[in-house]
Amino acid sequence: MASQKLKGKWALGIEPRNFKWVLRGQLAVCERLGGYGDAHRRVRRQEEIIWSRVNGFDRIMSLIPNNANLHNYDEEDVSWIHRPFRGPEDGEAFLNRVYSDINMLTTQGFKILMHREELGDHVSGLVAGYLVWTEMVPDQPKAIVAVEQLLSQQIGPVGREIVAVAGRVDRDAENAIAAEKMAEAQAIAAEAAEAGQVADVDLVDEIDLRD
Repeated sequence: MASQKLKGKWALGIEPRNFKWVLRGQLAVCERLGGYGDAHRRVRRQEEIIWSRVNGFDRIMSLIPNNANLHNYDEEDVSWIHRPFRGPEDGEAFLNRVYSDINMLTTQGFKILMHREELGDHVSGLVAGYLVWTEMVPDQPKAIVAVEQLLSQQIGPVGREIVAVAGRVDRDAENAIAAEKMAEAQAIAAEAAEAGQVADVDLVDEIDLRD
């Protein structure tokens, strides 16, 4: 349940640590709300979640490999998307999926706050890769420099490898594969429903855009 009867500055919450705009009014990044590791604080987490809601963020996109914070977002009536991200080893299909999510949401006017545990190589590399994927900055070295300046930090080997993977994404091919898998899963589910059975298939989940 969302916090009630909040007064004064506390009602406005506190800006998350290392909050940075990537695309102003559309996409921003920060570290895990409430901090990470031994520095994580429950009260701070609540204040930062409240801040994200007060400041109009429609979705929090968590890249953390585990479910940290997700039930806290539910408690504060903040919608979220979970895309567990390990790094460049997740491959082209994963990056295409995340970038498609971001592109679809921002195109429809949604405001996204994306985070992992810390604002490090995984997030900065993902952001630079997004600039390459959208062709806003198609040249990989230029995209890396742009994000380094934007986030005031250097992108290391892991982040650079993420950008390289993003540069190899064939958007049309990946989207065609995803559409084919969805169609196959829906067909199996439909056949099972006609037979009065429950299909044991993994449907490709879609983003729920409802409030």
